[in-house]
Amino acid sequence: MGRSYSLLKPQSILDRREIPKAARLIMRTALKHYLLAACLALPFLLLTSSSAAAQGRSGGGGRGNRDGGVSVEFTAEISFSVGDRDQIRAYYSSNPSPGLEALPPGTRKNLAKGKPIPPGIAKRFPPDALRSSLSIHPRYEVIEVGWDVFLVEAATGIIHDVLMDVIR
Repeated sequence: MGRSYSLLKPQSILDRREIPKAARLIMRTALKHYLLAACLALPFLLLTSSSAAAQGRSGGGGRGNRDGGVSVEFTAEISFSVGDRDQIRAYYSSNPSPGLEALPPGTRKNLAKGKPIPPGIAKRFPPDALRSSLSIHPRYEVIEVGWDVFLVEAATGIIHDVLMDVIR
């Protein structure tokens, strides 16, 4: 009189053999789509969080631009071109100036990129033959000081490039 119950195995999605091929394909495709969306969203989230942190540190009170965009600042370094460097070195190696003396070390340290030429420094312009062969923008000048050649902004006297020990 006892009833016998057979344990029926319920349909489970955990058992791989019982999932039809179409369902497995749908699940695999959905997983790929989720992973692709996560991979594409991650760089955007990192970019926006780093720009928001940078705006917070900028002293602007966390306010961005008026239009809500991110401001980007570009800087460019002005220097002698490779061809100009070669021409300057070639000119002074074939036309030495033996009477020149080197600058004192303390004065030479003050003549660096980004700093202005101090007043009272004995500066000379290179010979016309050399100056005319260089491709220097009109806003800049080439100046000789001691054994060195400088690229200087004419209006401000700021040094943009230095060729050390060229004139000997």
